[in-house]
Amino acid sequence: MTSIFDQHLPRNEANFAALSPLSFIERTAEVYTDRLAIVHGELRQTWAQTYARCRQLASALTQAGIGKNDTVAVMLPNTPPMVEAHFGVPMAGAVLNTLNTRLDPEAIAFMLDHGEAKAVIVDPEFSGTMAKALALRTATTPIRVIEVQDALYGPAVQSLGGTDYEAFVASGDATFAWSLPADEWDAIALNYTSGTTGNPKGVVYHHRGAATNAISNVLEWDMPKHAVYLWTLPMFHCNGWCFPWTIAARAGVNVCLRRVDAQAIFDAIRNHGVTHYCGAPIVHGLLVNAPDAMKAGVPSGVKAMVAGAAPPASMIEGMEKMGFDLTHVYGLTEVYGPATVCAKHEAWDALDIGERARLNARQGVRYHLERDVRVLDPETMLPVPQDGETMGEIMFKGNIAMKGYLKNPKATDEAFAGGWFHSGDLAVQYPDGYIKIKDRSKDIIISGGENISSIEVEDVLYRHPDVLAAAVVAKPDPKWGETPCAFVELKAGAQTTPEDIVAHCKKHLAGFKVPRAVVFGELPKTSTGKIQKFELRKQAGSAAAINV
Repeated sequence: MTSIFDQHLPRNEANFAALSPLSFIERTAEVYTDRLAIVHGELRQTWAQTYARCRQLASALTQAGIGKNDTVAVMLPNTPPMVEAHFGVPMAGAVLNTLNTRLDPEAIAFMLDHGEAKAVIVDPEFSGTMAKALALRTATTPIRVIEVQDALYGPAVQSLGGTDYEAFVASGDATFAWSLPADEWDAIALNYTSGTTGNPKGVVYHHRGAATNAISNVLEWDMPKHAVYLWTLPMFHCNGWCFPWTIAARAGVNVCLRRVDAQAIFDAIRNHGVTHYCGAPIVHGLLVNAPDAMKAGVPSGVKAMVAGAAPPASMIEGMEKMGFDLTHVYGLTEVYGPATVCAKHEAWDALDIGERARLNARQGVRYHLERDVRVLDPETMLPVPQDGETMGEIMFKGNIAMKGYLKNPKATDEAFAGGWFHSGDLAVQYPDGYIKIKDRSKDIIISGGENISSIEVEDVLYRHPDVLAAAVVAKPDPKWGETPCAFVELKAGAQTTPEDIVAHCKKHLAGFKVPRAVVFGELPKTSTGKIQKFELRKQAGSAAAINV
């Protein structure tokens, strides 16, 4: 029998609209017309101007024959056209594919073909790479090339013979009548994972997920209206953790930054009143370890968000010394960037730095608008005991999860087996519900039948005062099968020896967990600052071991 609450109460245009972050810029442009939206060099662009340009971009794309579910790729740094693409492309009904600017032409060519890009917008800095990628494509379908000019960079490395971006935008209608998606499940973005073996997977985002994660960012950070956000995090990475849409929701300011540099970051904070920024641990470490003179005059109260490896005590202490407030989040490309937060409690402020670091190192609890995050036994799909010791796999459920992997039903089915998204990260859950990663399943080191968490060893390495960055991988061993091999990047001027590192580890770790090899040098990193462990695994077979 039909419920009385389902009788003659239809869903219609008056009482239902698809959730989409496109609504955010529309409202902000109407309400805060003359508020500053974008800062880039000498450029100052209001929200009304930005909204008009996004509509022009959408109109121009539509006139070029690009519409619903067509892919528009962009290879751009954190500049105004990248902000505009996050709204203009989906306003045309198309899907935005932000390309990692650090990738080689072969990888870019694969993504253009796999994503079936109809157009590509490219910055002059990357024209050389894009020219090679276009030449390497195997697909025969044409791609419309749109070339950005940026006075802060200079002329393009190589002309691609495409349309000038400003001319292309100017050809569009600033009053273009765009529409919300008919279905909030429609795709809004395509993001490729940085695959370490084989081809990367194309992660598809939907409008509902983009909107809910953007709003969750506001809630987790208590982000105020008109926040001033510095773009240290690449917008190509998980659509900048959805912050292009978050800043629009808050009528904030996008302070653009072409590349991460400590001096440029501190200058931007001072000159533009930056209130918020995000980044991998290496970005925050860059600021903490900068000369004191560079930090002079930087106001306190700046809010920073860190994802990736857990922030060590030295980083938390360094950020506090600068007066910065650090929030630890965790996520993956498949969950729109951050989807859990280590929500801090006032009682933690009274604890010593070591205990605060231990608590803040946890990946925390689910984002407000994520349905659930649990540590489950991947075999039984049941929750592990919340004892802080029993290990399982972190799994997500809810709106902040991808549609799936493009053209890869097998991988999609595996990722969502049992009604949860399987992260591949091994973790424990504490009695208070907070989650802490112990390792990636592929990063567990099995030595003499004992499991060693590389993260546990890395946490100890980061406690050494001379260690800037550290990563631990398995090194083949004829007796034990595998032993830990530590790759360590030291702070400038440090005189620490491998023996010093081993002695430090012996104070904090069981003997079988202590690294049997220590290698000094700069660690290979992705464009977002994550350490590339797969590169270190290649080296571990030939790493020079020290006898301990």
